[in-house]
Amino acid sequence: MVAMPARSPENQDERNKDEKSSYFNLPALDISLAFPQATPASVFPPCTSDYYEFDDLLTPEEQTIRMKVREFMEKEIAPIMAKYWERAEFPFHVVPKLGALGIAGGTIKGYGCPGLSISASAITAAEVARVDASCSTFILVHSSLAMLTISIGGSELQKNKYLPSLAQLNTIGCWGLTEPNYGSDASALQTTATKVAGGWILEGQKRWIGNSTFADVLVIFARNTSTNQLNAFIVKKDAPGLQATKIENKIGLRIVQNGDILLKKVFVPDEDKLLGITSFWDINKVLAASRLIVAWQPIGISMGVYDMCHRYLKERRQFGAPLAAFQIPQQKLVQMLGNIQAMILVGWRLCKLYEKEKMTLGHVSLGKAWITLKARETVSLGRELLGGNGILTDFLVAKAFCDLEPIHTYEGTYDINTLVTGREVTGIGSFKPAALNQRSRL
Repeated sequence: MVAMPARSPENQDERNKDEKSSYFNLPALDISLAFPQATPASVFPPCTSDYYEFDDLLTPEEQTIRMKVREFMEKEIAPIMAKYWERAEFPFHVVPKLGALGIAGGTIKGYGCPGLSISASAITAAEVARVDASCSTFILVHSSLAMLTISIGGSELQKNKYLPSLAQLNTIGCWGLTEPNYGSDASALQTTATKVAGGWILEGQKRWIGNSTFADVLVIFARNTSTNQLNAFIVKKDAPGLQATKIENKIGLRIVQNGDILLKKVFVPDEDKLLGITSFWDINKVLAASRLIVAWQPIGISMGVYDMCHRYLKERRQFGAPLAAFQIPQQKLVQMLGNIQAMILVGWRLCKLYEKEKMTLGHVSLGKAWITLKARETVSLGRELLGGNGILTDFLVAKAFCDLEPIHTYEGTYDINTLVTGREVTGIGSFKPAALNQRSRL
């Protein structure tokens, strides 16, 4: 028996790389040939989920932006989303087209931003999420977190310097609050900012930061070592000591490039400190507005799943009839539809409260928690309706099922959001165990 020469690790890596490249270059099987009775989500279904004619509540301008975003997503994103989702890669080539939609910056007025109503901003988030939740999250992080923080906490000089380019998506932003040891307990974060001549030194870590691996502008929150309060800083992507590493192996929002950020003696000049962010309560102003937009993402996801299921049940035949002809599929479809109408109306009411400056943190936390809960139920029903095809990304539902899970968690988990509302309606905070609360008073 002749011993085969050992393959060096380097050669093995090259072989694996070549095999992977060859795999991705194989001609894809046309899913319509594999399942001739069902149209894949790359040809996105018409919107049939607006059963209570929500459009009637919108202004003509809001209706126009809604249809503009819907048509863009169905034409440009639907054909490519499954491929990029499977590879966990970001479609950078569509960024200029997303910028041309004129939705980045949302409600911010001036500085090249669109100055949309909160309703229009929420609706656009839903329309993007209806086709692809990852694209919606990319815009949310960039617009409703990074840009909004600069708008709320920045000086006129800072807003004029950063917002116009961000509004066009010529530069990309991310938002660094969460840390490895501080997620729900974000106000206890440990990243530090120490004053030095001409600026600040940032030291610490951030985790789960969307867009961070390629962002040009990073809004980073750190604890001021002099005041012990949380402040915000604009960090440039090429700052010495800054490192962002992609988080691998996610099961949801796979197109979003979440990263771990390491800050090792990162110098930030004084002109890049956001003077309007002086405590966690200032951060809560951003979170309240962004949480409202996040609440509309599950609405959009649920609409897309319903639209897909509605078409699928009419196309797919079993036992000699379309699935839509059977009682149980009809019942599940109507349950999904009812959930969506209720979710839309809760989201709409939040928008109206926000416009009247009456929306509280408890209001939006309840909305985000409840809407996400009903969305999970809705998407699960859709998964059941599609049977075996319900686990294929080609038919949207499997992908949406997974994408909803991180949305259920970020911008406040379901449990934390209920406690925020519970604190508001009872006047009693229950975030820390009673023993710890008692100890803190001693």
